Amino acid sequence: MTNSPSKRRSNHVILTSHLNGIGTTQTIPIRWGAATPSDRGPVISSVRSTIHRNVIGTHGGSYSVYRALAVANGTLDPDHRADLTNTAPAVPLGPYPSWSDPQKIVSLDPWGSVAGQVFGDFPKDYDILPSIAITKAHINIPELQQEVASGRLKVDGKILKEDGNLVVTKAAIDPVWYLPGVAARLKVAEWELRRILFQQTGGMFPELVTRPDLHVFLPPIGGTTVYIIGDVDTVADPSKPLAVRVHDECNGSDVFGSDICTCRPYLVHGIEDCIQTAQIGGAGVIAYCRKEGRALGEVTKFLVYNARKRQEGGDRADAYFARTECVAGVQDMRFQELMPDVLHWLGITKIDRLVSMSNMKYDAITNSGIEVVKRIPIPPELIPADAQVEIEAKKASGYYAEDEILTTDGLAQVKGREL
Repeated sequence: MTNSPSKRRSNHVILTSHLNGIGTTQTIPIRWGAATPSDRGPVISSVRSTIHRNVIGTHGGSYSVYRALAVANGTLDPDHRADLTNTAPAVPLGPYPSWSDPQKIVSLDPWGSVAGQVFGDFPKDYDILPSIAITKAHINIPELQQEVASGRLKVDGKILKEDGNLVVTKAAIDPVWYLPGVAARLKVAEWELRRILFQQTGGMFPELVTRPDLHVFLPPIGGTTVYIIGDVDTVADPSKPLAVRVHDECNGSDVFGSDICTCRPYLVHGIEDCIQTAQIGGAGVIAYCRKEGRALGEVTKFLVYNARKRQEGGDRADAYFARTECVAGVQDMRFQELMPDVLHWLGITKIDRLVSMSNMKYDAITNSGIEVVKRIPIPPELIPADAQVEIEAKKASGYYAEDEILTTDGLAQVKGREL
């Protein structure tokens, strides 16, 4: 009779996730930026491969904690190994020259979607898992049907269906950080980055400071979802038009339609632009990044909402960023320097239409070597009334705009509604 998962769990505790000592003959080195997967080596992050693990952290990003809960209550057998039969990418993507450039990609594993194929000859006890999955889907957004009815979008039967379904290729990407590259991108010494990561996560990952030979870290944070509209093969072709929106998660607006910000309207406008670009022979890319509340988190975001609405004089554009700084200490923690990696993973070298007003995103993309031909602001008619505070404050702070930038006195007159 087979024991239950709970009975098979070991009560023995080891205070590190790796064997003692620096390196073993069974640990395969990761040569980040190598030209081929065999030269690069696999990312081995499963806790079931103790003697082979060559990274800090474990697979699954923030969901690794839920995996622990499932093991703790006996739902998941800790020895279970994924059966990856038929899980290969639904659409082939890459490799591109950027995959072997250690300066272009430092926050994801470019071989992550094909790990099961390119490292398939390794014995099963290495437990090599994908960090990227690519599939195809139909998505349906009510606003697109409204755009079809108004004549702004055309049904073509291939990209946009008669029933309003949009055909996409989508990829889910878990973060995989090459610490020397991340440190260089942020202009900080690698040891300083490792030390602060260790301290600010409450000592969660001791190998950050005890194993300098391990250079790859899987942080317990959310990843990125990429939606490709049109022919995937055209995304990396600079001779074909490409529209891109990099969108940072905003659950309140994106999902529930909150009108205090422009997030959902701008996201939908980006999707519309991507459809139109794909329908003329190009492609569109939406990169949806899990950075809720400018990476400050949703609790902080809601605290700031309260502070903005209750401050003297009400919710004003001239105090928009000040209230965030009072609560969080900074205006923004997204650090867009790592964001272009997903674009390089897609092989992008030129963006014809960047649907974004963010100076931080634009600077990060262009500084990474990607050409941006034109920036597309949100049309004024799509801005909700209560979001005027946000948009005018952002324009005044340096966000790209094609219309008037208000003076300080003008900003003070732009107010949102009360709680």
